[in-house]
Amino acid sequence: MAVEQSTLDEHTALIVLLRTRPAGLKWPEIVAQVLEQGSAVAVRDSLIGAELLPSADSITAREDLRAWAVSDNRFVSILDEHYPSRLRGIHEAPPFVFMRGTPAAGDVGVSVVGSRNASARGIEMARAIAQTLVSMDVSVISGLAAGIDTAAHTACLEAGGRPVGVIGTGINLQYPAANRELHRRVAEAGLLLSQFWPDQPPQKHTFPMRNATMSGYGIATLVVEAGEHSGARIQARVAVQHGRPVILTDSVIENNVWARELVGQPGVHPAASIAEVKDIVGSLVEEPSRVSSALDSLVSAI
Repeated sequence: MAVEQSTLDEHTALIVLLRTRPAGLKWPEIVAQVLEQGSAVAVRDSLIGAELLPSADSITAREDLRAWAVSDNRFVSILDEHYPSRLRGIHEAPPFVFMRGTPAAGDVGVSVVGSRNASARGIEMARAIAQTLVSMDVSVISGLAAGIDTAAHTACLEAGGRPVGVIGTGINLQYPAANRELHRRVAEAGLLLSQFWPDQPPQKHTFPMRNATMSGYGIATLVVEAGEHSGARIQARVAVQHGRPVILTDSVIENNVWARELVGQPGVHPAASIAEVKDIVGSLVEEPSRVSSALDSLVSAI
């Protein structure tokens, strides 16, 4: 895939900044500076000028970018046009993502999350929810883990919908290994997305990071079934912090203290049936259109 020289320069500078972390800057701090100046090259050059980045090794970064360009993996920085627009708006926005599949501008998706050790009822509910989202032309976002994630993406594929898999490892890996074929099918029918270097193994901290990215990518998070200490709990809480709607099934509310504590907070919606899920998601999908129509009317009036 051919890349313009200016884009190649920006990608190279961003990778150098992230790998060297000049002046001890953390990744979010680097992202903030890059967004503020609108250029990773400008940030890199300013640090070199201040003698805070004395040896910026661009050669390895360029070699990696060339290798990625001839693979199925697409490197997309936070400044690029194809970086997911909703994701860019959260505090934890990753500085880059790797994509495999087809990005879609303004993709409207809902995260369907829950326990890896799901019950038969939870699996059935995840499948029904995914099928409902597909019928509404809403992408099914999930983490490609065992249990609820696998059920949601499998049902989405069977219904001919658009799956978006946000994974907690590098994009070259499959976790769990049993979902290797599901990774391939998700990338083929929709989009596979990772915020880590391509060969990054699964680690304890990578999955909460993945949950924040899932929340940022979609218009809402729907928790099907979860325990007191599950990753779904983390994503629900992060989504509330993002100001993104959270939908909790009745079983999640009944079985978890954290879920009951979230009920009543702005944007948190209990749902006791698939019909209620459909109504809630339908209103969320329509909300941007209502805002856009109102703004158009205001502009016309002026």
